[in-house]
Amino acid sequence: MKIEEIKSGMSNINVKAKVVDIGEIRNVQTRFGKRNVADVTLEDDTGRIVLTLWEDKINSVSVGDTVEVSGAFASQFRDKIQLNVPRTGRIDVE
Repeated sequence: MKIEEIKSGMSNINVKAKVVDIGEIRNVQTRFGKRNVADVTLEDDTGRIVLTLWEDKINSVSVGDTVEVSGAFASQFRDKIQLNVPRTGRIDVE
């Protein structure tokens, strides 16, 4: 799937893209307690999208990596579509 095809509410998304930016790690309060989160910007030849990474997955990617995200879902946060990877999803660095 290409980034331009991703719409909010979609699930089981598989996309291959390049990591072009990694935002600062933030500590946020969730219903599970305080957790670390960072926004990673992915880019392919059709556009860009933010991938939200939690805890140990944050350090699994670096700027310049090509990643294959599988089993992700898309949601809308602050009027922007973002990708999220559930526990059953995968991020593979190529």
